[in-house]
Amino acid sequence: MPSTTRRNGRSDTPPPRTGSNETEILHGFLNYLRTSITAKVDGAPEPQVRTAAVPSGTNLLGLLNHLTFVERSMFLGDDVTDWQATFQAAPSDSVADVVARYRDAVKRANDVLDGCTDLGAPVPRLRPDRPAPSIRWALTHMIEETGRHAGHADILRELIDGTTGR
Repeated sequence: MPSTTRRNGRSDTPPPRTGSNETEILHGFLNYLRTSITAKVDGAPEPQVRTAAVPSGTNLLGLLNHLTFVERSMFLGDDVTDWQATFQAAPSDSVADVVARYRDAVKRANDVLDGCTDLGAPVPRLRPDRPAPSIRWALTHMIEETGRHAGHADILRELIDGTTGR
């Protein structure tokens, strides 16, 4: 886990500064963002964690639920037919349930990525309906997707209970 620094009286985790090649750097940044968004959701109080704080209906738990589906689609080949529905966790899902599912999807995605050494090769997933993107594209897209939603999560968590920092 990256070290924590103090800025303006709050603890924060800086981006990773390791990686000797493009694959390690991309994977390192993706894992950094995955850890950041998980930290935003883990321990967030009910019912605020699933309550929309903006007119679009976006909520903290829904963001992590959505990213679970994105990870599974991108790296494991799961087919998602209704992306909008992925932004809501089931009422019976606890924060711990959604966090555990996300961590499991990340672990399984990392298991796939650990076997990929050529960034130009396609993601090795079973999805006959369309060709898989390159590992480079998939990692870059997941950094963008996770980073964007981590930013949303930063704001939502601060609105919920004042928690700030990555």
